[in-house]
Amino acid sequence: MSSEWTFAPLENFLEALIDYRGKTPEKTSEGIPLITAKIIKGGRIEKPTEFIAVDNYDSWMRRGIPKEGDVVLTVEAPLGEVAQLGPEKIALAQRVVTLRGKEGILDNSYLLYLLQTEEMLEQLKSRSTGTTVLGIKQSELRKVPLSLPPINQQRTTAQTLKALDDRITLLRETSTTLEAIALALFKSWFVDFDPVHAKAEGLDPEGMDADIAAMFPDSFEQSELGLIPRGWVVKPIGDAVDCIGGGTPNTKDSRFWEPAEYAWTTPKDLSGLQSPVLLSTERKLSTLGLAKVSSGLLPAGTLLLSSRAPIGYLAIAQMPIAVNQGYIAIPSGGELSPLYMLFWCRQNMEGIKARANGSTFMEISKKAFRPIPALVPSAKVLVAFANVADPLFERLIENERQAQTLTKLRDTLLPRLISGKLRLPEAKALAKAANL
Repeated sequence: MSSEWTFAPLENFLEALIDYRGKTPEKTSEGIPLITAKIIKGGRIEKPTEFIAVDNYDSWMRRGIPKEGDVVLTVEAPLGEVAQLGPEKIALAQRVVTLRGKEGILDNSYLLYLLQTEEMLEQLKSRSTGTTVLGIKQSELRKVPLSLPPINQQRTTAQTLKALDDRITLLRETSTTLEAIALALFKSWFVDFDPVHAKAEGLDPEGMDADIAAMFPDSFEQSELGLIPRGWVVKPIGDAVDCIGGGTPNTKDSRFWEPAEYAWTTPKDLSGLQSPVLLSTERKLSTLGLAKVSSGLLPAGTLLLSSRAPIGYLAIAQMPIAVNQGYIAIPSGGELSPLYMLFWCRQNMEGIKARANGSTFMEISKKAFRPIPALVPSAKVLVAFANVADPLFERLIENERQAQTLTKLRDTLLPRLISGKLRLPEAKALAKAANL
Protein backbone atom coordinates (compact mmCIF):
# COMPACT_ATOMS: atom_id res chain seq x y z
CA MET A 1 0.00 0.00 0.00
CA SER A 2 1.41 3.42 -0.99
CA SER A 3 2.69 5.90 1.60
CA GLU A 4 0.31 8.40 -0.04
CA TRP A 5 -2.62 6.69 1.64
CA THR A 6 -4.21 8.52 4.58
CA PHE A 7 -5.29 6.86 7.84
CA ALA A 8 -7.82 8.50 10.16
CA PRO A 9 -11.28 8.05 11.75
CA LEU A 10 -14.29 8.47 9.43
CA GLU A 11 -15.30 11.79 11.02
CA ASN A 12 -12.01 13.39 9.91
CA PHE A 13 -13.00 12.87 6.27
CA LEU A 14 -16.63 14.02 6.51
CA GLU A 15 -18.18 17.33 5.61
CA ALA A 16 -21.56 16.23 6.98
CA LEU A 17 -23.20 13.38 8.87
CA ILE A 18 -26.99 13.78 8.99
CA ASP A 19 -28.79 11.62 11.54
CA TYR A 20 -32.54 11.65 12.23
CA ARG A 21 -32.66 8.94 14.87
CA GLY A 22 -35.08 9.70 17.67
CA LYS A 23 -37.56 11.41 15.36
CA THR A 24 -40.56 9.93 13.54
CA PRO A 25 -42.14 11.94 10.71
CA GLU A 26 -45.84 12.03 10.01
CA LYS A 27 -46.23 9.85 6.92
CA THR A 28 -48.53 10.49 3.98
CA SER A 29 -49.56 8.57 0.87
CA GLU A 30 -47.77 11.01 -1.43
CA GLY A 31 -45.33 13.89 -1.31
CA ILE A 32 -41.58 13.82 -0.62
CA PRO A 33 -40.21 10.24 -0.75
CA LEU A 34 -39.07 8.95 2.65
CA ILE A 35 -35.88 6.91 2.51
CA THR A 36 -36.26 4.13 5.06
CA ALA A 37 -33.85 1.36 6.03
CA LYS A 38 -36.03 -1.32 4.43
CA ILE A 39 -35.67 0.09 0.89
CA ILE A 40 -31.87 0.42 0.93
CA LYS A 41 -30.65 -2.89 -0.46
CA GLY A 42 -27.67 -4.15 -2.43
CA GLY A 43 -26.19 -0.71 -3.08
CA ARG A 44 -29.49 0.70 -4.40
CA ILE A 45 -32.56 2.51 -3.17
CA GLU A 46 -35.72 0.64 -4.10
CA LYS A 47 -38.94 2.42 -4.99
CA PRO A 48 -40.14 4.40 -1.93
CA THR A 49 -43.50 3.42 -0.49
CA GLU A 50 -43.74 6.06 2.23
CA PHE A 51 -43.78 9.84 2.00
CA ILE A 52 -44.01 13.03 4.03
CA ALA A 53 -46.10 16.05 3.10
CA VAL A 54 -44.35 18.72 1.04
CA ASP A 55 -45.43 21.35 3.57
CA ASN A 56 -43.74 19.40 6.38
CA TYR A 57 -40.38 19.01 4.67
CA ASP A 58 -38.61 22.10 5.99
CA SER A 59 -39.79 21.56 9.55
CA TRP A 60 -38.81 17.89 9.49
CA MET A 61 -35.38 18.23 7.85
CA ARG A 62 -33.92 20.72 10.33
CA ARG A 63 -30.87 18.58 11.07
CA GLY A 64 -29.62 18.87 7.51
CA ILE A 65 -30.69 18.55 3.88
CA PRO A 66 -29.30 15.59 1.92
CA LYS A 67 -27.59 16.41 -1.39
CA GLU A 68 -27.15 14.55 -4.65
CA GLY A 69 -24.22 12.15 -4.32
CA ASP A 70 -24.52 11.74 -0.55
CA VAL A 71 -24.20 8.19 0.74
CA VAL A 72 -27.01 6.80 2.90
CA LEU A 73 -26.13 4.11 5.43
CA THR A 74 -28.51 1.96 7.47
CA VAL A 75 -27.36 1.92 11.10
CA GLU A 76 -29.89 -0.59 12.46
CA ALA A 77 -32.24 -3.34 11.24
CA PRO A 78 -30.36 -3.93 9.03
CA LEU A 79 -26.88 -2.59 9.73
CA GLY A 80 -24.59 -1.70 6.87
CA GLU A 81 -26.75 -1.34 3.76
CA VAL A 82 -25.65 1.59 1.61
CA ALA A 83 -26.74 3.53 -1.47
CA GLN A 84 -26.09 6.87 -3.12
CA LEU A 85 -28.64 9.63 -3.50
CA GLY A 86 -29.68 10.97 -6.88
CA PRO A 87 -30.95 14.47 -7.67
CA GLU A 88 -34.47 13.82 -6.33
CA LYS A 89 -35.60 15.61 -3.20
CA ILE A 90 -35.89 13.08 -0.37
CA ALA A 91 -36.47 12.89 3.38
CA LEU A 92 -34.61 10.64 5.80
CA ALA A 93 -36.30 8.21 8.16
CA GLN A 94 -34.93 6.76 11.37
CA ARG A 95 -32.16 4.11 11.23
CA VAL A 96 -30.63 5.87 8.19
CA VAL A 97 -27.77 8.40 8.20
CA THR A 98 -26.34 10.45 5.37
CA LEU A 99 -22.58 10.74 4.89
CA ARG A 100 -20.90 13.44 2.79
CA GLY A 101 -17.16 13.42 2.19
CA LYS A 102 -14.99 16.53 2.34
CA GLU A 103 -14.39 17.98 -1.10
CA GLY A 104 -11.05 16.85 -2.50
CA ILE A 105 -10.42 14.44 0.37
CA LEU A 106 -13.11 11.75 0.33
CA ASP A 107 -15.02 11.04 -2.87
CA ASN A 108 -18.64 10.13 -2.12
CA SER A 109 -18.81 7.42 -4.76
CA TYR A 110 -15.62 5.86 -3.42
CA LEU A 111 -17.15 5.92 0.05
CA LEU A 112 -20.19 4.08 -1.34
CA TYR A 113 -18.00 1.20 -2.49
CA LEU A 114 -15.68 1.31 0.51
CA LEU A 115 -18.65 0.74 2.82
CA GLN A 116 -19.64 -2.34 0.81
CA THR A 117 -16.42 -4.22 1.58
CA GLU A 118 -16.42 -7.04 4.12
CA GLU A 119 -13.69 -5.25 6.06
CA MET A 120 -15.85 -2.15 6.59
CA LEU A 121 -18.94 -4.20 7.44
CA GLU A 122 -16.93 -6.02 10.10
CA GLN A 123 -15.76 -2.66 11.45
CA LEU A 124 -19.37 -1.53 11.78
CA LYS A 125 -20.43 -4.77 13.44
CA SER A 126 -17.53 -4.69 15.91
CA ARG A 127 -18.62 -1.24 17.11
CA SER A 128 -22.32 -2.04 17.24
CA THR A 129 -24.49 -3.05 20.18
CA GLY A 130 -27.59 -5.21 20.58
CA THR A 131 -28.43 -8.89 20.75
CA THR A 132 -31.55 -9.35 18.63
CA VAL A 133 -30.83 -6.36 16.36
CA LEU A 134 -27.39 -4.83 15.79
CA GLY A 135 -27.14 -1.04 15.77
CA ILE A 136 -24.27 1.44 15.79
CA LYS A 137 -24.30 4.75 17.65
CA GLN A 138 -23.28 7.91 15.81
CA SER A 139 -20.36 8.38 18.20
CA GLU A 140 -19.02 4.91 17.29
CA LEU A 141 -19.67 5.38 13.58
CA ARG A 142 -17.52 8.50 13.60
CA LYS A 143 -14.60 6.52 15.03
CA VAL A 144 -14.54 3.84 12.33
CA PRO A 145 -10.99 3.91 10.87
CA LEU A 146 -10.53 4.52 7.15
CA SER A 147 -7.56 4.07 4.84
CA LEU A 148 -7.85 6.35 1.82
CA PRO A 149 -5.77 6.54 -1.35
CA PRO A 150 -5.22 9.91 -3.09
CA ILE A 151 -8.43 11.56 -4.32
CA ASN A 152 -7.70 10.94 -8.02
CA GLN A 153 -7.27 7.23 -7.34
CA GLN A 154 -10.52 7.24 -5.37
CA ARG A 155 -12.38 8.81 -8.27
CA THR A 156 -10.94 6.46 -10.89
CA THR A 157 -11.66 3.41 -8.72
CA ALA A 158 -15.24 4.56 -8.17
CA GLN A 159 -15.73 5.25 -11.89
CA THR A 160 -14.57 1.73 -12.78
CA LEU A 161 -16.98 0.14 -10.32
CA LYS A 162 -19.80 2.51 -11.23
CA ALA A 163 -19.46 1.58 -14.91
CA LEU A 164 -20.23 -2.00 -13.94
CA ASP A 165 -23.15 -0.96 -11.74
CA ASP A 166 -24.56 1.27 -14.49
CA ARG A 167 -24.43 -1.60 -16.96
CA ILE A 168 -26.16 -3.92 -14.47
CA THR A 169 -28.81 -1.27 -13.83
CA LEU A 170 -29.41 -0.77 -17.56
CA LEU A 171 -29.81 -4.51 -18.14
CA ARG A 172 -32.33 -4.80 -15.34
CA GLU A 173 -34.24 -1.70 -16.37
CA THR A 174 -34.48 -3.17 -19.87
CA SER A 175 -35.73 -6.43 -18.36
CA THR A 176 -38.37 -4.54 -16.39
CA THR A 177 -39.52 -2.91 -19.63
CA LEU A 178 -39.66 -6.26 -21.46
CA GLU A 179 -41.73 -7.80 -18.68
CA ALA A 180 -44.04 -4.77 -18.64
CA ILE A 181 -44.61 -5.11 -22.40
CA ALA A 182 -45.53 -8.78 -22.07
CA LEU A 183 -47.77 -8.08 -19.07
CA ALA A 184 -49.52 -5.26 -20.95
CA LEU A 185 -50.20 -7.64 -23.83
CA PHE A 186 -51.54 -10.26 -21.41
CA LYS A 187 -53.83 -7.71 -19.80
CA SER A 188 -55.07 -6.41 -23.16
CA TRP A 189 -55.87 -9.86 -24.54
CA PHE A 190 -56.94 -11.83 -21.47
CA VAL A 191 -58.23 -9.31 -18.95
CA ASP A 192 -59.60 -6.31 -20.84
CA PHE A 193 -60.40 -8.35 -24.00
CA ASP A 194 -59.49 -5.40 -26.24
CA PRO A 195 -59.42 -7.38 -29.51
CA VAL A 196 -62.87 -8.89 -28.80
CA HIS A 197 -64.36 -5.50 -27.90
CA ALA A 198 -62.96 -4.04 -31.11
CA LYS A 199 -64.41 -6.81 -33.27
CA ALA A 200 -67.76 -6.61 -31.47
CA GLU A 201 -67.89 -2.97 -32.53
CA GLY A 202 -66.99 -3.84 -36.12
CA LEU A 203 -63.45 -2.48 -35.80
CA ASP A 204 -60.06 -3.98 -36.56
CA PRO A 205 -58.13 -4.74 -33.35
CA GLU A 206 -55.22 -2.36 -32.94
CA GLY A 207 -51.63 -3.54 -33.13
CA MET A 208 -52.18 -6.97 -34.69
CA ASP A 209 -52.30 -8.43 -38.17
CA ALA A 210 -55.42 -9.92 -39.71
CA ASP A 211 -54.38 -13.53 -39.06
CA ILE A 212 -54.08 -13.00 -35.31
CA ALA A 213 -57.22 -10.84 -35.20
CA ALA A 214 -59.16 -13.68 -36.84
CA MET A 215 -58.34 -15.94 -33.85
CA PHE A 216 -60.42 -13.79 -31.49
CA PRO A 217 -64.22 -14.08 -31.28
CA ASP A 218 -66.40 -11.06 -31.94
CA SER A 219 -68.83 -11.47 -29.05
CA PHE A 220 -69.11 -12.38 -25.35
CA GLU A 221 -70.96 -14.90 -23.23
CA GLN A 222 -71.75 -15.17 -19.53
CA SER A 223 -69.62 -17.26 -17.15
CA GLU A 224 -68.93 -17.50 -13.43
CA LEU A 225 -66.26 -14.85 -14.03
CA GLY A 226 -68.73 -12.57 -15.80
CA LEU A 227 -68.63 -11.80 -19.50
CA ILE A 228 -65.88 -13.67 -21.34
CA PRO A 229 -65.04 -14.05 -25.05
CA ARG A 230 -67.41 -16.52 -26.69
CA GLY A 231 -65.91 -19.98 -27.01
CA TRP A 232 -63.36 -19.53 -24.23
CA VAL A 233 -63.97 -21.57 -21.10
CA VAL A 234 -63.69 -21.17 -17.34
CA LYS A 235 -62.35 -24.07 -15.30
CA PRO A 236 -60.52 -24.61 -11.99
CA ILE A 237 -56.87 -23.65 -12.45
CA GLY A 238 -55.93 -27.11 -11.17
CA ASP A 239 -57.66 -28.60 -14.21
CA ALA A 240 -55.66 -26.41 -16.60
CA VAL A 241 -52.17 -26.87 -15.08
CA ASP A 242 -50.31 -29.22 -12.78
CA CYS A 243 -49.82 -27.86 -9.24
CA ILE A 244 -46.93 -29.59 -7.49
CA GLY A 245 -45.51 -29.27 -3.97
CA GLY A 246 -42.23 -30.42 -2.52
CA GLY A 247 -40.42 -31.07 0.72
CA THR A 248 -37.22 -30.76 2.74
CA PRO A 249 -35.00 -33.75 3.51
CA ASN A 250 -33.48 -33.95 6.98
CA THR A 251 -31.00 -31.06 7.04
CA LYS A 252 -28.86 -32.84 9.65
CA ASP A 253 -28.29 -35.89 7.48
CA SER A 254 -25.41 -35.09 5.12
CA ARG A 255 -26.28 -38.04 2.88
CA PHE A 256 -29.21 -36.01 1.53
CA TRP A 257 -27.03 -33.03 0.63
CA GLU A 258 -23.66 -34.46 -0.37
CA PRO A 259 -22.57 -34.76 -3.05
CA ALA A 260 -24.54 -31.66 -4.10
CA GLU A 261 -25.97 -32.57 -7.50
CA TYR A 262 -29.53 -31.33 -8.01
CA ALA A 263 -30.82 -27.77 -7.59
CA TRP A 264 -33.27 -27.46 -4.70
CA THR A 265 -35.03 -24.23 -3.85
CA THR A 266 -36.82 -22.50 -1.00
CA PRO A 267 -38.67 -19.18 -1.34
CA LYS A 268 -35.56 -17.50 0.11
CA ASP A 269 -33.94 -17.99 -3.32
CA LEU A 270 -36.63 -15.74 -4.83
CA SER A 271 -36.59 -13.01 -2.19
CA GLY A 272 -33.79 -10.95 -3.71
CA LEU A 273 -34.45 -11.49 -7.41
CA GLN A 274 -34.53 -8.41 -9.63
CA SER A 275 -36.54 -10.21 -12.33
CA PRO A 276 -38.77 -13.33 -12.41
CA VAL A 277 -35.89 -15.60 -13.44
CA LEU A 278 -34.19 -18.14 -11.17
CA LEU A 279 -30.68 -18.97 -12.41
CA SER A 280 -29.19 -20.55 -9.29
CA THR A 281 -30.10 -21.83 -5.84
CA GLU A 282 -28.50 -21.64 -2.44
CA ARG A 283 -28.48 -25.41 -1.89
CA LYS A 284 -28.38 -28.64 -3.86
CA LEU A 285 -29.48 -32.19 -3.09
CA SER A 286 -27.79 -35.53 -3.48
CA THR A 287 -29.51 -38.39 -5.29
CA LEU A 288 -30.70 -39.71 -1.92
CA GLY A 289 -32.00 -36.26 -0.99
CA LEU A 290 -33.88 -35.89 -4.26
CA ALA A 291 -35.66 -39.18 -3.57
CA LYS A 292 -37.03 -37.63 -0.36
CA VAL A 293 -38.70 -34.71 -2.18
CA SER A 294 -42.20 -35.37 -3.50
CA SER A 295 -41.81 -32.97 -6.43
CA GLY A 296 -38.94 -34.97 -7.85
CA LEU A 297 -36.82 -33.06 -10.33
CA LEU A 298 -39.05 -30.63 -12.21
CA PRO A 299 -38.03 -29.51 -15.72
CA ALA A 300 -36.41 -26.20 -16.57
CA GLY A 301 -39.11 -23.67 -17.34
CA THR A 302 -41.21 -24.53 -14.28
CA LEU A 303 -43.04 -21.60 -12.68
CA LEU A 304 -42.42 -21.24 -8.94
CA LEU A 305 -45.04 -19.54 -6.76
CA SER A 306 -44.12 -19.15 -3.09
CA SER A 307 -47.14 -20.32 -1.11
CA ARG A 308 -46.10 -19.11 2.34
CA ALA A 309 -43.74 -16.84 4.27
CA PRO A 310 -44.53 -14.84 2.16
CA ILE A 311 -47.09 -15.71 -0.50
CA GLY A 312 -46.46 -14.31 -3.96
CA TYR A 313 -42.81 -14.59 -4.98
CA LEU A 314 -42.76 -15.67 -8.64
CA ALA A 315 -39.99 -16.91 -10.90
CA ILE A 316 -39.42 -19.32 -13.76
CA ALA A 317 -36.56 -21.72 -13.05
CA GLN A 318 -33.93 -21.96 -15.76
CA MET A 319 -32.67 -25.41 -14.75
CA PRO A 320 -34.18 -28.71 -13.59
CA ILE A 321 -35.18 -28.18 -9.98
CA ALA A 322 -36.70 -29.71 -6.86
CA VAL A 323 -38.77 -27.56 -4.51
CA ASN A 324 -39.45 -27.43 -0.80
CA GLN A 325 -42.85 -27.29 0.85
CA GLY A 326 -43.05 -23.50 0.50
CA TYR A 327 -43.98 -23.62 -3.18
CA ILE A 328 -46.70 -24.36 -5.64
CA ALA A 329 -44.73 -25.38 -8.73
CA ILE A 330 -46.32 -25.28 -12.19
CA PRO A 331 -44.35 -27.10 -14.91
CA SER A 332 -45.04 -26.97 -18.62
CA GLY A 333 -47.40 -29.45 -20.19
CA GLY A 334 -50.74 -28.04 -19.08
CA GLU A 335 -53.19 -26.06 -21.16
CA LEU A 336 -51.67 -22.82 -19.82
CA SER A 337 -47.91 -22.32 -20.11
CA PRO A 338 -45.72 -21.34 -17.15
CA LEU A 339 -45.14 -17.91 -18.74
CA TYR A 340 -48.89 -17.37 -19.17
CA MET A 341 -49.31 -18.47 -15.55
CA LEU A 342 -46.65 -16.01 -14.40
CA PHE A 343 -48.82 -13.15 -15.63
CA TRP A 344 -52.03 -14.85 -14.53
CA CYS A 345 -50.67 -15.11 -10.99
CA ARG A 346 -49.58 -11.47 -11.03
CA GLN A 347 -53.03 -10.42 -12.21
CA ASN A 348 -54.85 -12.62 -9.68
CA MET A 349 -52.53 -12.35 -6.67
CA GLU A 350 -55.06 -10.71 -4.38
CA GLY A 351 -57.51 -13.53 -5.05
CA ILE A 352 -54.79 -16.10 -4.44
CA LYS A 353 -53.85 -14.53 -1.12
CA ALA A 354 -57.51 -14.30 -0.11
CA ARG A 355 -57.68 -18.12 -0.10
CA ALA A 356 -54.76 -18.46 2.30
CA ASN A 357 -55.09 -19.34 5.95
CA GLY A 358 -52.90 -20.21 8.91
CA SER A 359 -52.15 -19.36 12.51
CA THR A 360 -48.35 -19.06 12.60
CA PHE A 361 -48.11 -17.70 9.03
CA MET A 362 -50.46 -17.39 6.10
CA GLU A 363 -50.26 -20.15 3.51
CA ILE A 364 -52.19 -21.14 0.43
CA SER A 365 -52.23 -24.89 0.01
CA LYS A 366 -52.45 -26.70 -3.30
CA LYS A 367 -55.91 -27.82 -2.21
CA ALA A 368 -56.99 -24.17 -1.85
CA PHE A 369 -55.20 -23.06 -5.02
CA ARG A 370 -56.50 -25.64 -7.46
CA PRO A 371 -60.21 -24.64 -7.36
CA ILE A 372 -59.55 -20.98 -8.27
CA PRO A 373 -61.57 -20.35 -11.44
CA ALA A 374 -59.44 -19.38 -14.42
CA LEU A 375 -60.21 -18.32 -17.96
CA VAL A 376 -58.73 -20.64 -20.58
CA PRO A 377 -58.56 -18.96 -24.02
CA SER A 378 -58.60 -20.87 -27.28
CA ALA A 379 -55.44 -22.84 -28.13
CA LYS A 380 -54.78 -20.66 -31.19
CA VAL A 381 -54.82 -17.44 -29.15
CA LEU A 382 -52.53 -18.99 -26.55
CA VAL A 383 -50.04 -19.91 -29.28
CA ALA A 384 -50.23 -16.37 -30.69
CA PHE A 385 -49.51 -14.96 -27.22
CA ALA A 386 -46.54 -17.30 -26.80
CA ASN A 387 -45.14 -16.25 -30.18
CA VAL A 388 -44.93 -12.67 -28.91
CA ALA A 389 -44.22 -13.16 -25.20
CA ASP A 390 -41.66 -15.98 -25.38
CA PRO A 391 -39.02 -13.98 -27.32
CA LEU A 392 -39.45 -11.06 -24.91
CA PHE A 393 -38.89 -13.37 -21.96
CA GLU A 394 -35.87 -15.00 -23.63
CA ARG A 395 -34.29 -11.55 -23.92
CA LEU A 396 -35.12 -10.92 -20.28
CA ILE A 397 -33.41 -14.18 -19.28
CA GLU A 398 -30.28 -13.27 -21.25
CA ASN A 399 -30.22 -9.85 -19.60
CA GLU A 400 -30.38 -11.46 -16.17
CA ARG A 401 -27.55 -13.85 -17.05
CA GLN A 402 -25.40 -10.90 -18.12
CA ALA A 403 -26.35 -8.92 -15.03
CA GLN A 404 -25.36 -11.79 -12.75
CA THR A 405 -22.04 -12.22 -14.56
CA LEU A 406 -21.29 -8.51 -14.19
CA THR A 407 -22.35 -8.58 -10.54
CA LYS A 408 -19.85 -11.38 -9.85
CA LEU A 409 -17.13 -9.41 -11.64
CA ARG A 410 -17.96 -6.29 -9.64
CA ASP A 411 -17.95 -8.22 -6.36
CA THR A 412 -14.55 -9.67 -7.27
CA LEU A 413 -13.03 -6.32 -8.26
CA LEU A 414 -14.47 -4.25 -5.41
CA PRO A 415 -12.34 -5.44 -2.46
CA ARG A 416 -9.20 -5.70 -4.57
CA LEU A 417 -9.56 -2.19 -5.98
CA ILE A 418 -10.50 -0.64 -2.65
CA SER A 419 -7.51 -2.26 -0.92
CA GLY A 420 -5.10 -1.23 -3.67
CA LYS A 421 -4.17 -4.85 -4.45
CA LEU A 422 -5.45 -4.57 -8.02
CA ARG A 423 -4.14 -1.88 -10.32
CA LEU A 424 -6.66 0.18 -12.24
CA PRO A 425 -5.35 -0.78 -15.72
CA GLU A 426 -5.90 -4.45 -14.84
CA ALA A 427 -9.40 -3.71 -13.57
CA LYS A 428 -10.26 -1.75 -16.71
CA ALA A 429 -9.05 -4.64 -18.88
CA LEU A 430 -11.36 -7.00 -17.00
CA ALA A 431 -14.26 -4.57 -17.36
CA LYS A 432 -13.55 -4.19 -21.08
CA ALA A 433 -13.61 -7.98 -21.44
CA ALA A 434 -17.13 -7.82 -19.99
CA ASN A 435 -18.18 -5.58 -22.92
CA LEU A 436 -18.28 -2.34 -20.91
